[in-house]
Amino acid sequence: MKEFEIAKKIGQPLSDAEVREAAARALGVKADRVGATRVVRRSVDARQDVLYRYRIEAFRDGEEVPQYQLPEYKDVHGAPEVGVIGAGPAGMFAALKLLTLGLKPVILERGKDVHGRKVDMAMLSTKGVVDPDSNYCFGEGGAGAFSDGKLYTRSSKRGDIREVLYQLVRFGASENILTDAHPHIGTDRLPVVVENIRHCIEEHGGEYHFGCRVTEIRRIPGTGPGMTEGYELVAGDRSWRFAKVILATGHSARDIYELFHRNGWTIEPKGFALGVRVEHPQWMINQARYHGKYQPFMPTAEYSFVTQVDGRGVFSFCMCPGGILVPAATTDKSVVLNGMSNSARNSKWANAGVVVQVEPEDIPEEYAQYGVFSVLYFQRDVERKMYMYSRSLVRRDSQGKPLEQVNLLRAPAQRMMDFCRGVVSKDLPKTSYHPGAVSAPLHELLPEIVASRLRKAFPFVGNKLIKGYYTNDALLLGVESRTSSPIRIPRNAETLAHEQLPGLYPCGEGAGYAGGIVSSALDGIACAVKAAGQSA
Repeated sequence: MKEFEIAKKIGQPLSDAEVREAAARALGVKADRVGATRVVRRSVDARQDVLYRYRIEAFRDGEEVPQYQLPEYKDVHGAPEVGVIGAGPAGMFAALKLLTLGLKPVILERGKDVHGRKVDMAMLSTKGVVDPDSNYCFGEGGAGAFSDGKLYTRSSKRGDIREVLYQLVRFGASENILTDAHPHIGTDRLPVVVENIRHCIEEHGGEYHFGCRVTEIRRIPGTGPGMTEGYELVAGDRSWRFAKVILATGHSARDIYELFHRNGWTIEPKGFALGVRVEHPQWMINQARYHGKYQPFMPTAEYSFVTQVDGRGVFSFCMCPGGILVPAATTDKSVVLNGMSNSARNSKWANAGVVVQVEPEDIPEEYAQYGVFSVLYFQRDVERKMYMYSRSLVRRDSQGKPLEQVNLLRAPAQRMMDFCRGVVSKDLPKTSYHPGAVSAPLHELLPEIVASRLRKAFPFVGNKLIKGYYTNDALLLGVESRTSSPIRIPRNAETLAHEQLPGLYPCGEGAGYAGGIVSSALDGIACAVKAAGQSA
């Protein structure tokens, strides 16, 4: 087998004859001695001409072509049960892995199924009403189900990425995710994939329980020689008992951290990233990334960047080409933004989080009183500050009653160049953010450790990295704060269980061990293997 590359202008089909001729050259044989060929990666190269670069595997005639074998799910009706708290990527893929290992996953999800969530998300956008258990972060599919379904992780250190990607295709994702350099499923398609995963798990004997927010985790001692302890999980007036539990609650389940702290179980503060959502007209990003050569048949352009400012990383996060902005608050009296794109990526706007790395030592001294929760409370207070500013602009009568009905999840916003100059914007461009935006001094509302670095980063990006990026036609909206968990639930590096809680496996983004759909899914798979008592 040999790998080789072919570059073709976007819009020009790659013919079988071209592939075969190139394969013959790579293998050093005549064209009639070429066996199978397959594309293993496709990426956009816009450095000069706008090209697709194809990486292709070529095999000699008669040479065996290795095929990835999808895992087989076992019937686990009546099998030993494993509790899985959370139905996001980590929880779902942990459950799928348990099926292959002959164990019965019982998934407890605080939110609703993937379709029921849509009603609550509509209330968020139109009325500003936050259901703390069903929103853009909580519910079947987790936060990733409604944020484009980006699958950018390509690192093999966490496990075999194919186990995630091939299963997603099995459940309805496009086969393009197997080869695209920056694969995505799309917010319009991912709910069907998530639902198909649930149906598979249930058909093989697993269980889902929605509306079950776990409020207590109680240790159950072993009842005899050699008997291991287990856990009782309490959700409202219901409870379950399991010998093994996979904790996959996501980066916004603050009540789980409080539960651990209340029980005296170790948790740790950790760094996270904080900043704004940046929204450009998509045509600007298309022109910038394709150097003025964009044509309608080309893929909607995206971008990413990482730089250092005053000793901290400043980077783009969760870029949504052809996307929209959505409210991602999980509690009332807070404004949090996220982005999402449908599979076609065809909206008029491009948005991305642009955030600054914040470490525990960066947190102001006044938060030291909160101990292990110092970073979390800092995050919470920035979100509340955005809400309070928006609320302060509501006109009221002499009795304090509102004179107008507005969505209090309106986002404080500022034009990019105005932000860097420290000037409140006189007006704002149109935005995809449905609750709306209000002109605000984001340069003052954001913590100085964040604002000062963003003020330096935006001109640098526009001058050195992405021509045209630094413009007053770009809108900054606050706040982007749910990049990752500000708390880590520590676990043993070998067993993956919490050091104080044998058989309980902190998992995914919520425990501080992943950052996206694929890495969370791989972490869920790894925890399932450990819960089954097998090595990876």
